[in-house]
Amino acid sequence: MLRWFKTLFSRSLIAAALLAAAGPASAQDATLPPGTRFSAIRVDVGPLLARGLGPYAETVRAELQAALARNFADRVGGPGPTLVVRVTGVSFNPYAGSETRFGGGNATNTDYLEGEALVVDRAGSVLLRHPQLSATNASSGGAWYNPASEGRRVTYISEHYAAWLKRGLGLN
Repeated sequence: MLRWFKTLFSRSLIAAALLAAAGPASAQDATLPPGTRFSAIRVDVGPLLARGLGPYAETVRAELQAALARNFADRVGGPGPTLVVRVTGVSFNPYAGSETRFGGGNATNTDYLEGEALVVDRAGSVLLRHPQLSATNASSGGAWYNPASEGRRVTYISEHYAAWLKRGLGLN
């Protein structure tokens, strides 16, 4: 039974790898032409909502939407494709002012925002897929005991993500 499972599992992995490789290479590896303009920019927090992060997911959506609007202001308008940023993960670690762990580095005080940008044409085809992970210091929101600190952390990492996305897409 175990041998059958290993064989089936191996074949499934190989089939999945072949399907992934068979997808359009341009959607994974393409770069955008320098003059690319988007008809719209949308933020999708569906993966966060599916994990039960309701109001928090909506806060992330609002902050990231605003940051993308600022960073891509010169790239929006006209009949171009839509830029969809799908947020797949957010991790805000506790921050109580300590910048080191065991005497070295910033091991535990990092916030993360993970997702992917999809450039989608009017027919719904994905023209380009750009995964991205932003990591910022948890102290970016200021004093940990200030109730507004966490909101500032969301704003800061959203701005960081948007700025690096523009650079990652070759549009800066």
